[in-house]
Amino acid sequence: MAARQPGTLTPAGQRLLDTASALFYQHGIRAVGVDAIAEAAGTTKKTLYDRFGSKDALVALYLGRRFERWSAFVAAYLDEHAPDEGPGRVLAVYDALAEWQRDAERGCAFVNAFAEIGGTEHPGVAVIRAEKEAVRALYVRLVAEAGVPEAAATELGLRLALLHEGALVTMTAGGQPDALRRARAAAADLLAAALR
Repeated sequence: MAARQPGTLTPAGQRLLDTASALFYQHGIRAVGVDAIAEAAGTTKKTLYDRFGSKDALVALYLGRRFERWSAFVAAYLDEHAPDEGPGRVLAVYDALAEWQRDAERGCAFVNAFAEIGGTEHPGVAVIRAEKEAVRALYVRLVAEAGVPEAAATELGLRLALLHEGALVTMTAGGQPDALRRARAAAADLLAAALR
């Protein structure tokens, strides 16, 4: 059975997705079974399979919903805190990321998920790859809008995305709580050099 899209879920389906999302992030995808999800959501395993078809489909929906929430969050953050094109708008992505990660002690859900399902045919892998590509594309676009010459904008955007991703891992797995601040400072230096 094909998984339903989150917008068409029944209340029980929405409860299952919400519960699974929290459990997958807190404990890991492989560590959380469908029995535990159904019990925590106050439903049955049959309901889970009726709504989503499989645990893999539920994982892909969890990741897809998180991707959508992050994309909406960063867009709203930029509109509110850095509405004008320029270097400040690029750097505000790091500020948005710091705000997003404020209570996310396990770091990046996509990196965590890839550690568990990467290298497989799991449908969540495509969602993870799409989220990482969207982050790269965001930086490339914002760098170009900030006035970095076209010939250099793509490469600089990719470097800033690497800083973003590296800071996420360093902050959590590396135990460096100031990693995002340092990544932002490095990004500011790179942007300033490119705009000279």
